[in-house]
Amino acid sequence: MATAPIEPPQRLVSSLSGDPDGLAQEWLRELPTLVQQLLDAWELTLERVHAPGGRSSLLALVHRADGAPAALKVPVPGRLSGQEGAALTAWDGWGAVRLLRSDDASGALLLERLHGAVSLRSLPEAKALLEAAGTVRRLWVPPAEGHPFATLLGRTEEAVEALRTAGAHAPAAGPLMDEAVELRRALPADSGEEFLLHGAFRQGKVLAGERAPWLAIGPSPVVGERAYDLAALVLDRFEDLMAGSGAAPAARRRVAKLADSLDVDRDRLRAWTLYRAVDTGVAEVASGDRQRGELLLEFAAWL
Repeated sequence: MATAPIEPPQRLVSSLSGDPDGLAQEWLRELPTLVQQLLDAWELTLERVHAPGGRSSLLALVHRADGAPAALKVPVPGRLSGQEGAALTAWDGWGAVRLLRSDDASGALLLERLHGAVSLRSLPEAKALLEAAGTVRRLWVPPAEGHPFATLLGRTEEAVEALRTAGAHAPAAGPLMDEAVELRRALPADSGEEFLLHGAFRQGKVLAGERAPWLAIGPSPVVGERAYDLAALVLDRFEDLMAGSGAAPAARRRVAKLADSLDVDRDRLRAWTLYRAVDTGVAEVASGDRQRGELLLEFAAWL
């Protein structure tokens, strides 16, 4: 039986408020019932719904029948939860949170409990980057034959179309956007690498655990070259870097340091970082966060 109300956190409700077809709103209305059904079926006791939580899933802290703590994640339909579960299964707890159980119909995942309030962002920058590099290295494994994951070529092809559309909101970024598009065309074709990647790796996605000091959560898995994953880490906490003196050379040193520490080609990491910075920056400008978007574009220009 539930010991606390099952109510979607406000952050999740707000993120789905612009749902054009009403499907997300229908899912929100049915969510308390769905969570209770999962609790009953998996013999879980609800401790509390985690808040503020995420924008694309509900996370509930629960206890299993034997009293062991766990976390129940129920994603918004259509958010590739099946692929998240497949990636966690492939890693089997090596560098990532362990998947305990899953439900194909709802996309729900029962995960080992981590310390949600303690991520790598709680560490000083140099220590956080070192721990992040050690964690992401563990996730880079060859994908199994017949894997369900998108390829980097396919994922970025879709992103380029969105980039061109969003680019109308940032006309000054035209030359950078053209360079980013050209890099996207050239990079996937000649990488020579095929690894299972986290896809959305950053310090905030690495939490403290019990069986290992740091474990990754929330993958958006994709198959491709390691430099793509590492580029997101280069961009992590970029605002802190830009606030210091000598920010431009510091950005280039970060690329070199991370590339060398993980045996990734510096030029390819620089190129993927530029692409991801422009892609994210233009999207931020288009969504209304012009200040952060323009900072990302400035960061890209330094590379």
